[in-house]
Amino acid sequence: GAVLGGHDPVAYFLEGKPVAGQVSLRHEYQGSIFLFASAANRDAFAADPAKYAPQYGGYCAFGVSRGYKADIDPAAFTIVGGKLYVNYNRQVQADWLKDTGGFIAKADSRWDEVRKTEKVYR
Repeated sequence: GAVLGGHDPVAYFLEGKPVAGQVSLRHEYQGSIFLFASAANRDAFAADPAKYAPQYGGYCAFGVSRGYKADIDPAAFTIVGGKLYVNYNRQVQADWLKDTGGFIAKADSRWDEVRKTEKVYR
């Protein structure tokens, strides 16, 4: 499957919401497939993928802060410091928002190890 459940990562920044991407408008980055709602968004991503790609490979940022990979709800997102973070669901997002900076620091410190794990909580 595509990262972000097939939603356009650039749209989060431009439209402030998840927008479904099209299979015909895809781009591969770091071994993952991203879909886009428009060719302009795909081209913007291709020009600077680090600017638009979700943190932690598109897994739940709260989960990574706790040491595991988890799926996400594309609607449970935040942009912090110009970076896109997604969460498992809106309830988890509410917890995430209580200490976003602290959770980002924990997730950043754990991501190299979590990235290597195969199991993903669904």
